[in-house]
Amino acid sequence: MPIRSSSARWEGNLTEGSGTVKTGKGGLQGAYSFKSRFEEGEGTNPEELIAAAHAGCYSMAFSKGLADAGFTPTSVETVAKVHLDKNDAGFGVTRIDLETVGDVPGIDDAKFQELAESAKENCPISRLLKPGAEISLVAKLA
Repeated sequence: MPIRSSSARWEGNLTEGSGTVKTGKGGLQGAYSFKSRFEEGEGTNPEELIAAAHAGCYSMAFSKGLADAGFTPTSVETVAKVHLDKNDAGFGVTRIDLETVGDVPGIDDAKFQELAESAKENCPISRLLKPGAEISLVAKLA
């Protein structure tokens, strides 16, 4: 399996500086700053990138689980909301809320929920993040 990489460059101090992040093959690139991370400033931030990775991983894992169970999805769309909170230990990602909608012909809601939960537990990014963050899931059929 290939090794994936991304890079970041930061210039200046924490609150007034700025930086750029870039995925290894250049598919995604964006500016980030203190304001884009801790306020509502322009640009991206590490938590958005984690959310994108989790949403993408989950959607693929769920699609595979559906197909393995005999249901070919027309689409799976997932939003991941990463919560960055401050506690006594400092800042940390404490929770990720996954919200997914699947257009899956021929499946009933019980089977859909079972497979959605399995994907939440087993996608590689969920397994990576689960020890430090609570992961919730709301799954709906389109």
